Amino acid sequence: MFQIFSVKKTINFLRHGKVMSIFSLLIILASFGSLATKGINWGLDFTGGTVVELEFQEVVNLEELRTTLNNDITEGALVQNFGSSRDILIRLQVKEGIKSDDQVSQVMIAASSLDENVIQKRVEFVGPQVGKELAEQGGLAVLVALICILIYVSFRFEWRLALGSVSALAHDVIVTLGIFSILQLEFDLTVLAGLLTVVGYSLNDTIVVFDRIRENFLKMRKGSSEEVVNRSITQTMSRTVITTGTTLIVVAALFLKGGAMIHGFATALLLGIFVGTYSSIYVASYLAIKLGINREHMMPVEVEKEGADQPSMMP
Repeated sequence: MFQIFSVKKTINFLRHGKVMSIFSLLIILASFGSLATKGINWGLDFTGGTVVELEFQEVVNLEELRTTLNNDITEGALVQNFGSSRDILIRLQVKEGIKSDDQVSQVMIAASSLDENVIQKRVEFVGPQVGKELAEQGGLAVLVALICILIYVSFRFEWRLALGSVSALAHDVIVTLGIFSILQLEFDLTVLAGLLTVVGYSLNDTIVVFDRIRENFLKMRKGSSEEVVNRSITQTMSRTVITTGTTLIVVAALFLKGGAMIHGFATALLLGIFVGTYSSIYVASYLAIKLGINREHMMPVEVEKEGADQPSMMP
């Protein structure tokens, strides 16, 4: 593999560790504050509502359609293209005292005013109770994933490294949720899928760094723990840059050209890639240093064989 960073010269990444740790703490506090005050802007997948798919004979101005739907019955409708520029997807929130059928009828009246030959292709309704169950199951899915990862890294690494990797994962999830809360971006099932993808991506990056840290602790007989960690991060940085760069190209294409249906998924991945790469260095590795990781902790445990100290009975 091409080496972007020379392994002969070790970059001192951890010299900024204290400043970046304070920065991470501030971001986490801001995320918790926003989640507590503003909450999450749940999508219709979690709150319930009606989805109407329409096919127009000609290209429709979305802003004009949104203005037409701005009334007491269909206020707050989300209008977006679905596939071609003539296919429109409309998402309607549940409103107290208003039936779903009345909302659909109002949508057809508004759409017919723009195109008399509009075709209603499908109508789907998600009840509030189903949305609540989806929210609970989604949160449980994230929690179970984190617990399984905790069990995995506990067996794979020494406990200081394991605690660092789990802390980095929790950091990534909290910060990503916090940014969605601060910006009030819609959180739907695609965003939840992106969040779980971020967890796997961040863990993979952290494990690569930690594997190299473990190897270097056994190879480098001289040097402090900080030097070993800096050396390991420098050696894996070329792999990180190449992997992150190629992933960003794909995710950026999805973000810019993928359409509104997967915009939330692409947004979560964009945030997660940057946050996950950052946390592998300044959360996971730096925390392991602060917990006192050293070469002795990486040494394999010697197991004494039974009878090894017994005198030989041979003449």
